[in-house]
Amino acid sequence: MSRKPPNVLFLFTDDQRFDTIGALGNPCVQTPALDRLVSRGTAFTHAHIPGGTSAAVCMPSRAMLHTGRTLFHLDGAGADIPPEHVMIGEYLQSRGYCTWGTGKWHNGPSSFSRSFSDGAEIFFGGMDDHWNVPVFDYDAAGRYDGTLPQCPDAFRTNALNIRKGDHVHAGRHSSEVFADCAAEWLHASDSRDPFFMYVSFMAPHDPRTMPEEYLALYDPKSISLPDNFMGGHPFDNGDLKVRDELLEDFPRDPDATRRHIAEYYGMITHLDAQAGRILDALDASGKADDTIVVFAGDNGLAVGQHGLFGKQNLYEHSVRVPLVFSGPGIPRGVRRNAYAYLLDIFPTLCDLIGFDTPDSVEGKSLASVFDDPGARPRDTLFGAYRQWQRMVKDERFKLIEYVVGGRRTTQLFDLVQDPWECHNLAGIESYRDRLHGLRNRLFAWRDDWDDAGSEWGGAFWAGYDAS
Repeated sequence: MSRKPPNVLFLFTDDQRFDTIGALGNPCVQTPALDRLVSRGTAFTHAHIPGGTSAAVCMPSRAMLHTGRTLFHLDGAGADIPPEHVMIGEYLQSRGYCTWGTGKWHNGPSSFSRSFSDGAEIFFGGMDDHWNVPVFDYDAAGRYDGTLPQCPDAFRTNALNIRKGDHVHAGRHSSEVFADCAAEWLHASDSRDPFFMYVSFMAPHDPRTMPEEYLALYDPKSISLPDNFMGGHPFDNGDLKVRDELLEDFPRDPDATRRHIAEYYGMITHLDAQAGRILDALDASGKADDTIVVFAGDNGLAVGQHGLFGKQNLYEHSVRVPLVFSGPGIPRGVRRNAYAYLLDIFPTLCDLIGFDTPDSVEGKSLASVFDDPGARPRDTLFGAYRQWQRMVKDERFKLIEYVVGGRRTTQLFDLVQDPWECHNLAGIESYRDRLHGLRNRLFAWRDDWDDAGSEWGGAFWAGYDAS
């Protein structure tokens, strides 16, 4: 008799940067549950998103995650996902899985209904007050009424871009609401089918509020500013007045920035405690040995780095994200530095489970990397932000090109010698060949991902070629 396929528990966070897990090198933040997960599995220390086509970067990021599709092969920046783009939950459901979801879903009610056969406490939107989140009960018919239209441009005007839920847990933090129902489901479920459980937290996205005891863990006066802290970005990157950048005044004040970082860490530690409750419930259910756990974040966040506060840029702090796998067949306590995208998770899960990958998926499986530290599914990475920024990086150097208001700006960084991206080498003659080589790779990625023919790439490349 064949063995039942493994369960999958997917824990997903909002605005969590790659370097915010204690076990992966940040001694300033307390993350005991995530540290435990790292010790049980394999951490990809160079996981990325490819940027975004909306100021609400998490919307295309989540669409890429669930479909395995590349940035310019999404429909409407991921505001809704068309039927021809098969999603992880949808595919696993077709292969006999019970699929259950809770938390933030930023890609439209119809795609949620296709993905999940069950769920609870569903938030359709981008952000809200963590203590009064409007959430829906699961509706098998997919009717989530009383809604506001999801419009990416609303993100730029401080609109919450939410769908009005059918109830609110007033006074309960969003992370606790989602963890409560996830733990309850794990305790109560007696299904013989394998499950795919998707828990999508809204934290540590602002407004950064949490129970007082978690905030008290971090004294802003003891927080060190990052090496690349600046009072403001040195030139116009195209979106310096977007919503995230207005969370603090210009020029950036050092003390205010320390306070933001302390709140960010407090949110992460509170989130970590809720993730720990879910992992404990999985252990108590007796299903942990048969469950693949995936932990990831949807994008990074600047919080003062390069004079920025948001994720609407292509620096490391905004495009690199945490990614950890654990469970049956996955090496324990291992770190891998192979380049990865979140859109690679879908084909990786298919390989780990033993399923064929759907034809609509464009990501690359990371399965070979688990047992071979030298495996490299990619040797370069590409990124884009709307019509203003493009990036390519190899294992040492990174090129970022900007076209804003008819002005072109080039940055070249040595990520080995300058991981904080402080020293621009683009104007140094000895790096000229390196810069041209990366530009050629940028052109190859542009053509491979159909960037030039996209709504956003057409504007960028027209300005780039004319500069």
